[in-house]
Amino acid sequence: MGTHPGPIRRLWYQWKMMQLPWRRRWLVGFDLKGNTYWEFKDALHSHRNRRIVKYSAWIHHGDVNVPPQWMQWLRHTRFDPPSIADQQADIYRQDRMKVLAAEADARWAAKPSALDAPDKQQPVHMLESRDPDAGIKQSSDKEVRASTSEEQDVIEEQQTGDAPTVKTRKYMRTEPKDSPWKQAAKGNPGDEWQPTSWSPGPARRRA
Repeated sequence: MGTHPGPIRRLWYQWKMMQLPWRRRWLVGFDLKGNTYWEFKDALHSHRNRRIVKYSAWIHHGDVNVPPQWMQWLRHTRFDPPSIADQQADIYRQDRMKVLAAEADARWAAKPSALDAPDKQQPVHMLESRDPDAGIKQSSDKEVRASTSEEQDVIEEQQTGDAPTVKTRKYMRTEPKDSPWKQAAKGNPGDEWQPTSWSPGPARRRA
């Protein structure tokens, strides 16, 4: 946020704001960044004055930022120039909006998302019934290990037992000698056809 000009510069601003008859242009106001805004008569439009801005000499032209209130005044969409209090209130409003937006983003980031990894999500516990004999009951780690060990013992006993061996006979299929697939001629049916010479028949006599 900019600071107010010193007493000497303020006196100079007041002197330039006086609309004396011999002056071609006069000062209208300034912003918190040191830019000054001027107004002068237009030769083509006598009922409408022209408005310009002079940037501060201590700011590079690429870093110049005209406040929205003064931009409205330059484009003749605002009749009265903004005061220092109006400009300070607008800057305070912008800072307050940034703080509120950061707080809203922090609250949104703290909420769990469906796109998070499974290890980051909260674990879902199964409901256990009050009756131990009914409903769904959660099994402890010891019970799970005992059940898995029993299953492995049963599988090992089945593998070590003498299982009867079954011998399978394989029959070889032999095709008969007169198989139509062997007698089928190779190639196209019309490959052996040859054209014959043309022999005209006897002509009939006319009566």
